[in-house]
Amino acid sequence: MRASATGYAGNPDVQTPNLDRLAGEGLNFRNTVAVSPVCTPYRAALLTGRYPTSTGMFLNDLYLPAGELTMAEILADAGYATGYIGKWHLDGHGRAAYIPPARRQGWQFWKAAECDHDNYQSHYFTGESDQRRHWEGYDAFAKTRAAQEYIREHAGGDRPFVLVVSYGPPHPSSRPAPEPYRALYPVDQIEVPRNVPPDRRAAARQVLHHYYAHCTALDHCVGELLQTLEQTGIADNTIFVFTSDHGGMLWSHGQPQHWKQVPWSESAHVPFLLRFPAVLGAESRVIDTPLNTPDILPTLLGLAGLDVPGTVEGEDLSPLLREQRELPDRAALYMSIAPFVGQGDPYRAIRTSRYTYVRGMDGPWLLFDDREDPYQMDNLLEKPEHADLLRELDGRLQAELDRIGDDFRTPEQYLEQWGYQVDERATIPYSQNPRPPQSPAAPVPES
Repeated sequence: MRASATGYAGNPDVQTPNLDRLAGEGLNFRNTVAVSPVCTPYRAALLTGRYPTSTGMFLNDLYLPAGELTMAEILADAGYATGYIGKWHLDGHGRAAYIPPARRQGWQFWKAAECDHDNYQSHYFTGESDQRRHWEGYDAFAKTRAAQEYIREHAGGDRPFVLVVSYGPPHPSSRPAPEPYRALYPVDQIEVPRNVPPDRRAAARQVLHHYYAHCTALDHCVGELLQTLEQTGIADNTIFVFTSDHGGMLWSHGQPQHWKQVPWSESAHVPFLLRFPAVLGAESRVIDTPLNTPDILPTLLGLAGLDVPGTVEGEDLSPLLREQRELPDRAALYMSIAPFVGQGDPYRAIRTSRYTYVRGMDGPWLLFDDREDPYQMDNLLEKPEHADLLRELDGRLQAELDRIGDDFRTPEQYLEQWGYQVDERATIPYSQNPRPPQSPAAPVPES
């Protein structure tokens, strides 16, 4: 789900009343990027607070090494009950494989599956059983009901809890949303973003019809979860976050609808809303300070009053939130290390509170003023009057790369470093990719 697909962000078409309410009661980080806008790399960074260059998690369908310290393990050690519902995509043993408790990275309650974009009767596993189960009906609604049940069971307990609900929609390759949601979006009434070329506008209307319907269905799910927190009396003392692993191009800039690894905002700019009334109050605040995926874990730990482990590479921004400060000069680094064949080129990029700057393998590639040019249609790179800005942003990008020890090599060099073998299309790693000695792959369970 891309950041622009919400009402509170000013989208004239999509209906997201519950997300709009959430934005009106908490913090809206309007410069949030996915550190690598594709499923597995993002999720690994979310759970570890580390960059893809450090974990080796820069391709889809990889196994997150058992040696990595994760969100659930940290919080479980602090006395939290941990629960995970929905899409996982961090196991690397096949998208339909059973994931035993030893490979669940610290999550105790489990109703999840590696990857399934069916949306209707999609599969999951639970407990210690390898029996494949299926969500009833539209799976986002079923996952929400499971989450509500988990909240009710844990709200009155003597332990705090952490729960992740990971939805599949609005993934563009998934099946359509239920009809009542599609009916909200007549194709001929959808306003196509101005950065969609004329010859792709009809196709964009069709895909946005389905995309927005899924967004509104997920908005309904968010409303159900918020209501359950209120009914159980824990809404004020619960940190509630809504965010996404990446967006999708949907024909913006002429890029195919399913593309997501490219550096434009439609791909890399994601929503991030946070509500925590007991500590941060219940007033709406827009946060301009850029937020990156590795920053999420340490910031949540900081808000919960817990120490941030030394393995975490992201920054704890909770002091800024408590003190209502901003870091206007901060830059959020994002990247594509070894993209799918046909889905763009490798790059490193930063997003500041105003600009997006992208460097490709051959040097500077894109420079946008996101405040004046939110659709990123005016590349400032070749304009002499912005030469000083280009030098400044390139220096800031290099500083971020130096900080994490990334020398921006070719995809082949990263594949060789980590010992990955890819298929003939160089798109999906084999499930038995070797890992470096310090990060051995877990054994495949017997069938």
